Amino acid sequence: MQNKQPVILAMDSSNPLLLLGIKKGEKIYKSQRRGIKQEQFFLPALQKLLAKADASLPDIKHIFFVRGPGRFTGIRISLTFASMMQALNGARVSSATIFEILQTQVHHSQAFIRWQQDHPQGILAVVLHAFREEYFLQLFNSENATPMWLSKEELLNQLAKQTAPLYVAGMDKEGQSLQTLLGDKYRLAPLVDSHIRVQTLLEMAANPVYEKNALEPLYLKPARFELGQ
Repeated sequence: MQNKQPVILAMDSSNPLLLLGIKKGEKIYKSQRRGIKQEQFFLPALQKLLAKADASLPDIKHIFFVRGPGRFTGIRISLTFASMMQALNGARVSSATIFEILQTQVHHSQAFIRWQQDHPQGILAVVLHAFREEYFLQLFNSENATPMWLSKEELLNQLAKQTAPLYVAGMDKEGQSLQTLLGDKYRLAPLVDSHIRVQTLLEMAANPVYEKNALEPLYLKPARFELGQ
């Protein structure tokens, strides 16, 4: 009996949309499900996708997951599963932040390539809604500033003080465009480039750089706010 083909699993449980992808040979299988109680439906959804690929849990030999920022419980789902599969199945584990994933998608987009040709000194900023009137931000400049969790006012101030032209990728509340928040001050990436794609995760899994510290989540510390408001 021949050994089954090894499977690469890509997953994102950092937000209410659970995203799963499996690569087996040259074929890719995808699944997504929305809901905040992912701990209840993660394994059934994964088993269903594995069955579609004629594979099982022991066939998973490499896992790539989104390590944050996002929902604490959601990040722990991916982290715990990856740790378990590494210990029990010897699976390789790699991961990246949402910022790194969107940076990869944007840098391969024709819209950004054309913009950068016209703005060679321009930089990429990734902005994501975090909680209430607060946002995640990472600037990809020469310093690659540390990711931040900011109030709306702090975010707008951070962007305004940048001297280089900005190309901004990311999403506002409910996965909506940043247009309402930022207006026409900056060039906004097409929304399609701001939603994580399974194909991107699987491509990044091939890069060994993402195996370093793969099991270290990125939670970030929240901006100041008054509880109960």
